[in-house]
Amino acid sequence: MIFRGRVFLGHWQKITLLLLVTVSVCWFFADTEVIALDPWSELGRMWQGFVHPDFFATENLFDALWQTISFALLGITVGLLVGFPLALWYQHPLIAALCAFIRAIHEIFWALIFLQIFGLSAITGILAIALPYAATFARVFADILQQAPIHTLFSLPKGTDKLSAFIYGRWMHMYPQIIDYIRYRFECALRSSAVLGFIGMPTLGFYLESAFRQGRYEQGGALLILFVLLIGSIRFWAKPILLWLYLPLAVYFLPPIPVIDSQLIWRFISVDILPPMLQGQAFFTWFDADNLSKLFDWVYELISQQVFPGMIATLVLAFCALGLTHLFTMILLPLNTRLMMPNLIILFMRAVNLILRSLPEYLLAFVFMMLLGPSMLPAIIALALHNAGLMVFLMARQADNVSVPLTYLPRIDQYSYLVVPTLYPHFMGLLFYRFEVIIRETAILGMLGVMTLGFYVDSNFSEIRFSGALLLLVFTAGLNVVVDYLARRLLHYPRHSVQVCQSSLKINPRINLGH
Repeated sequence: MIFRGRVFLGHWQKITLLLLVTVSVCWFFADTEVIALDPWSELGRMWQGFVHPDFFATENLFDALWQTISFALLGITVGLLVGFPLALWYQHPLIAALCAFIRAIHEIFWALIFLQIFGLSAITGILAIALPYAATFARVFADILQQAPIHTLFSLPKGTDKLSAFIYGRWMHMYPQIIDYIRYRFECALRSSAVLGFIGMPTLGFYLESAFRQGRYEQGGALLILFVLLIGSIRFWAKPILLWLYLPLAVYFLPPIPVIDSQLIWRFISVDILPPMLQGQAFFTWFDADNLSKLFDWVYELISQQVFPGMIATLVLAFCALGLTHLFTMILLPLNTRLMMPNLIILFMRAVNLILRSLPEYLLAFVFMMLLGPSMLPAIIALALHNAGLMVFLMARQADNVSVPLTYLPRIDQYSYLVVPTLYPHFMGLLFYRFEVIIRETAILGMLGVMTLGFYVDSNFSEIRFSGALLLLVFTAGLNVVVDYLARRLLHYPRHSVQVCQSSLKINPRINLGH
């Protein structure tokens, strides 16, 4: 066990120190001022709302719950139908780059794009979930299938067709991991479906935002309790055999789909998304010296006044949230493992984790902003709490499986010396994979007023400047791709160390990364 800890000591000390220094610098420049005059009074009112929830205050509550499930279920289904074939060709650089770009844009931004074409219809909600999830499925399934053993392929009868060889030689080996990941993504899709309510989709988020904005905390508390119960009970009602019943019902009870105006789609593609100086001009005139000069000035102004400050604010906020996530996870993890705590405390703490990982970051930030005022602090706390809850959920199962000597005692010194060094490499890998998600979520928190890239994207959409919004989305996606690439490069360590970690934890570090 000592050997396993020392294998990673120098490498992970350097990465942790680098993270600590970066977070300290970012925290110095972050806007963490508490502006609210009396946050404790508002917090007391919220607490009273949770203690005395009103489950009958929301009209059409059953419809909102069902629409939340329907958008998630149909979005996941379409995402699987597109993502699985892409996974088979994911090694192609163009496919990998395309998927990286698509999943780097948050679902709510995809919804804002489709909103301009399809309006507040079911198509907007389903496509907003399906598109980034298809790209994510392609990446994760490709990673999973790469881990499948190939010895079965050599034992198949001669002349076996390629499809049968793939199904029996690779797919069936990794089937349990694939099903587990699909189940996890469905939980994520429920959160995404709820968040779409904040832009007007008829899901639980629509009623949640209305209740909290108007101070009706009894109604808001009831809706949050229902949503947490919905997430926590997935394994009971989301069984594979029942999906054949849920899917037709989800399609049947979708809101009415309006007639799609092809002229509106063509106008959006051919006019609205073009820079202002090119709109209404013939294609061959776009490359005139005068137009190119105006286009350069427009791009330069957008980059200098919106992209650059928005990108700095996004990175500052994301690094602060990453550092706080590290701290919260290290504190909460020993409270969630049987190596440290009795079963009663573990049961309580895992209920707390369920709440933290079930509530979308956008909603948590919205609540904290009402308590602490409009600064980066509510967004930092919301991102850290949600991601810490998810990381503890994923890491607690690994902690329970760590082999410890018979002389082990559930004390913090022995836990830190014998358990933490074994878990820490996978913990840091998971933390940096979550950093990509934090960047995505940081962008949409700009819709609450934090001046990240998402703030400028939302402003451009609100002012019907679609060309500026799309250019900002390109930079937002590019930032995510660069961060993901740098995190992967940073986490490279010797192959022998990887094998030691895998053998000690009995896990696959490329699975259950919580994308």
